Amino acid sequence: MTNTPSVSQHSAEIETTPTEKVVLGWTHTARFLTTASELVHLPANELPEIAFVGRSNAGKSTAINTLAQQKRLAFASKTPGRTQHINLFELGPKDEADAWFADLPGYGYAAVARSAKLRWQKVMADYLEVRRSLSGVVLMVDSRLGLTDLDKQLLEFVTPRVRTGEIKLLVLLTKADKLNRKDADAALFGTRAFLAENASAESDITVMLFSALKKQGVGKAAQILHCWVHPPVKAGGGDGAAEAERNSS
Repeated sequence: MTNTPSVSQHSAEIETTPTEKVVLGWTHTARFLTTASELVHLPANELPEIAFVGRSNAGKSTAINTLAQQKRLAFASKTPGRTQHINLFELGPKDEADAWFADLPGYGYAAVARSAKLRWQKVMADYLEVRRSLSGVVLMVDSRLGLTDLDKQLLEFVTPRVRTGEIKLLVLLTKADKLNRKDADAALFGTRAFLAENASAESDITVMLFSALKKQGVGKAAQILHCWVHPPVKAGGGDGAAEAERNSS
């Protein structure tokens, strides 16, 4: 499809953001705020909220900790799929936070009871569909597996809001260090092609390879998240991202 390249990199937008050192300094400020087992128990929020989602064992907690440069910010249970809470973290100055991260439970682990799976599927679907402060979603996908049926089901929950431009989507193909160049390119192409076919060409979607072990994509991912919260502004006062989009059309 001709619109596949639009679901990829947004390179012009990234070029206008602060340096990796600056944005990693921002993600490093992430600190635990609260936890909730039900959607109704989440506090109201007027700040941009970015949700991290993914299958159990996709490397979600590791990715969050790597982005924040903290070893145990996001807790990884010894038994994947057992953590069944939404954990919130705030970022920015302690007296003037400017964003929240939401770490949602991993999904798809076989040892979890069916009733628990169904309950959390409902909680996550409701969160992705109605959480008013949600401004972006980071989906972690094991690059060796690609988008599984469960990942595609989750995308169904969020795609309507992505299509309208209400929220942005970043797909991190994790554990990329375990792939050779050919397989890595295939993983990128396949994921981008699926998203291009199932989301509008104008949707704000980025797909990239990510390795917590090799620190691949860490700085770039942090730049994208920072850009979501602090949209770049060009010297003339316009929106840098909008200007880049106009120039590329």
